[in-house]
Amino acid sequence: MPRQSNAPVAANGPSNQPKSNEPQTNAFEITKTEAEWREILTPMQFGVLRENKTEPPFSSPLDQLSIAGTYSCAGCSLPLYSSTTKYDSGTGWPSFYAPLDNAIATSIDHSLFMVRTEVHCRRCGGHLGHVFDDGPPPTGKRYCMNGVALAFTAA
Repeated sequence: MPRQSNAPVAANGPSNQPKSNEPQTNAFEITKTEAEWREILTPMQFGVLRENKTEPPFSSPLDQLSIAGTYSCAGCSLPLYSSTTKYDSGTGWPSFYAPLDNAIATSIDHSLFMVRTEVHCRRCGGHLGHVFDDGPPPTGKRYCMNGVALAFTAA
């Protein structure tokens, strides 16, 4: 099913990530050509961050990581999540109940015959994962992230 482009939903930044079938724009602070992204990202990181793929569940060492620190975008190093908002959702992907301020943006994702809210880096537009309304207090949100799209820095 072709990916449809819709207006962005509520976010913490611009929500106009180019999809693989949409023209690339300079809407993000950090923009690179496909060749430049391929040069700096691993094949798995490129697949997730630039082609909206999903890593297999339980494949990321970040899923069970429980030390204090910050999770940043693997594409541009923008800090995205604090370990203080991380929790074990049991899904096999690193999950958080809130992003850092001005870190992410969201858009509507119509892939896989369903409607979901996609989460991407507000600075480079890299696909990070999805957000769901089944998380814990205080937000009730589950930001379900691909571990390969994140880089961890210990506090």
